[in-house]
Amino acid sequence: MTSIEFNYQLTSLWDNLERFAMRLTSNRDDAKDLLQETFMKAISYRDKFSDNTNLKAWTYTIMKNTFINNYRKSSKVNTTFDQSNDLYYMNLNKASGMDLPESSYSTKEIEKKIELLDCEFKVPFLMHVKGYKYKEIADKLDLKIGTVKSRIFFARKKLMETLQDYK
Repeated sequence: MTSIEFNYQLTSLWDNLERFAMRLTSNRDDAKDLLQETFMKAISYRDKFSDNTNLKAWTYTIMKNTFINNYRKSSKVNTTFDQSNDLYYMNLNKASGMDLPESSYSTKEIEKKIELLDCEFKVPFLMHVKGYKYKEIADKLDLKIGTVKSRIFFARKKLMETLQDYK
């Protein structure tokens, strides 16, 4: 497919892509930005497009992936990173009630409860709290990802049960 044919077929998808962008973003300005970025990427990566394949599906995939990547970036922008032990409290919304003295736990009390967990739950949970991804934990502990997720879930559940009397 020549460059002119590609551009013509791409521009013929404008209305469909604009509607899809609106469904993804629910905001006209963000939809226009997403549409522009999608067209820019489609033109830039034209050499990656295989002739005799579905151009519409290819551009929809570009748009969807661009939206997901932008969403992930924007959610990370609002997070503050620090090397302190209580990152959880730093990223809490002020309206969460955690600023009230009667609703806060002593870090030492929580650490004591974590130490009481069985090793099979404690080790993956602590690694997760330190920022390891599920895959990294699974690789280091030679476990399946589902097992890691399950153990972290049950560790949280057990901690919530043991810390329930502190409410």
